[in-house]
Amino acid sequence: MASEKRLEGKAAFVTGGASGIGAETARVFGEHGALVTVADVNDAQGEAVAQEITDAGGTAAYQHLDTRREAEWEKAIPEAVARYGRLDVLVNAAGISGRMPDGSAPPLVDGLPLENWEKVMSVNATGVFLGTKHAVAPMRDAGGGSIVNIVSIYSLLGSDSNASYHASKGAARSLTKAAAIHCAPYKIRVNGVYPGFINTEMTKEVHAHPLHGGVRLEATPLAEFGQPRDIALGCLYLASDDARFVTGSELVIDGGVTATALKTSLLQQEV
Repeated sequence: MASEKRLEGKAAFVTGGASGIGAETARVFGEHGALVTVADVNDAQGEAVAQEITDAGGTAAYQHLDTRREAEWEKAIPEAVARYGRLDVLVNAAGISGRMPDGSAPPLVDGLPLENWEKVMSVNATGVFLGTKHAVAPMRDAGGGSIVNIVSIYSLLGSDSNASYHASKGAARSLTKAAAIHCAPYKIRVNGVYPGFINTEMTKEVHAHPLHGGVRLEATPLAEFGQPRDIALGCLYLASDDARFVTGSELVIDGGVTATALKTSLLQQEV
């Protein structure tokens, strides 16, 4: 467990908590004294993450949640509040890539199936909206809080593939800024974390590909892929009182990708 616990006693709710960035964020929060609710649709993995946090001396529980369904949010948030007595932090980490069933990139926009667009938007945009919406009341009751949305550097950059993913993250970016203004009177801070190329289950096939992975690595000035913990530590900062005066911000954690001129070949690589 961490020697300096930056979230001691704060109740945190993490979506997408069964794997990748969400799981690592839940672990880091547990290390720092948070009372963690791990939420996901993957029950087995989500329960394993919660148990891992508990075994390490933290406090965590798993809760099934399909972030696309408002009825499930209406049940999940009150249950989390009943469990820990309050809600201080929400991390909207649940997300999908929009890849086709065979793992390939989706067609360009003129051939993009509406089903793909609606599925990706429902998780990556609507899910973030619903989480934000239903976190406000309990955070207001607690005297304030922190909402952290996992966005993407592809909400800042153009690309000629995977329009659904990029548009969904663009929506999450704009929502984050609007919500920051709307929630400021309640002392609820709303910020976005913008990962670059991070090694997760969602990206492992692309990063292992000799061409696509090589292009991404070449485009990263620090010359390595990020790890989920790199993003989780950014979430920790935004969730903590150290970020008390930070809202509506964009915390880019990308190894320098957005600081340099992107090559055309990079823009052709789907997320």
